[in-house]
Amino acid sequence: MEAEKWMEQSEGAILHTYNRYPVILDRGEGVYLYDTEGKKYLDFAAGIAVQALGYGNQVYNDALKGQIDRLLHTSNLYYNRPVAEAAEKLCRVSGMDKVFFTNSGAEAIEGAIKAAKKYAYAKDGRTDHEIIAMEHSFHGRTLGALSVTGNAHYREPFEPLPGIVKFAEYNSLDSVKSLVNDRTCAILMETVQGEGGIYPAEETFLTGVKQLCEERGILLILDEIQCGMGRTGHMFAWQGYGVKPDIMACAKALGCGVPVGAFLMTESVAEASLKPGDHGTTYGGNPFVGAAVSKVLDIFAEQNLVEHVREISAYLEECLEKLKKDYTFISARRGVGLMQGLELSIPVSEVSTKALEEGLILITAGGNVLRFVPPLVIEKAHVDEMMEKLRKVFAEY
Repeated sequence: MEAEKWMEQSEGAILHTYNRYPVILDRGEGVYLYDTEGKKYLDFAAGIAVQALGYGNQVYNDALKGQIDRLLHTSNLYYNRPVAEAAEKLCRVSGMDKVFFTNSGAEAIEGAIKAAKKYAYAKDGRTDHEIIAMEHSFHGRTLGALSVTGNAHYREPFEPLPGIVKFAEYNSLDSVKSLVNDRTCAILMETVQGEGGIYPAEETFLTGVKQLCEERGILLILDEIQCGMGRTGHMFAWQGYGVKPDIMACAKALGCGVPVGAFLMTESVAEASLKPGDHGTTYGGNPFVGAAVSKVLDIFAEQNLVEHVREISAYLEECLEKLKKDYTFISARRGVGLMQGLELSIPVSEVSTKALEEGLILITAGGNVLRFVPPLVIEKAHVDEMMEKLRKVFAEY
């Protein structure tokens, strides 16, 4: 079969760092994907929370095609209009003041860490500042991002990692307080933990950490790479808590398929942190990704996607709660908006594989959690279809 040939070719030439499903995805339309054999899949993973608009959005596609014909890249030695438009729009919807465009979420975290450390260095000239991150967190696989990722399994083969990082218990303010000292320059966390098992921050925890930061002159860094861009029913998850970070990282749905990330900061942090020569990137913020981000933000506003997420996620939560009631091997439902998880006592990787056979794409998180991060444009009919397929899988158990 042709599919087997392409899989063999991939395994022969590509470094084996992913255990891939035996499927070659070929095209997409709406919230569906199709493989090279023509099989149709309902996508409730969205490329790991990337494809917020689904597939084949013509307005988005036309914007990218138009920019390809106009200008792809110039370097950051010159200004370009698309990224200027994207930056202004992103600052407006986030309430932040300055943005730096990167190529990925991991790079956004790297930049956020550098900004925090430079901010602290500018205040006292010390180079021994510490960062408090969270247990069970995930921020990326570069060395800097790994250093603040709260999973020893990911970190240990690459230690020693840069910086001094301490790990607190997520949603435990006392745990955070116990680690703070006069060298703490930043507290970094996901507003909703994704890879760690879909754990939203508790309101008292997030507000308590913010207050602690203000009292001690510590910067609050929020990772909104997966939970941002409307997924929780707010453009950024922290807006639902009313807790504004000093620095924020985002990516994934920011480009809806085009590789782009960003870290943003308040004016006060920008004025006292990174200066010319402190940070840079060849590709970050070029005209092509600028056109993508700008058009994504336009579509979000025109389609009122954030409000749509609030409406459809209430229905998804209701349906997932029914599953929890009907199957004893579901121990918990967690999440907010269209970022949901079911904790299972049966093999979750086996469930996702069987779901794929039924034409349903689901991914896992935290070892035993089935993760639901569909395109933000799904409708109730798609939730019903997902439920029907998933019940077929669960019936085997």
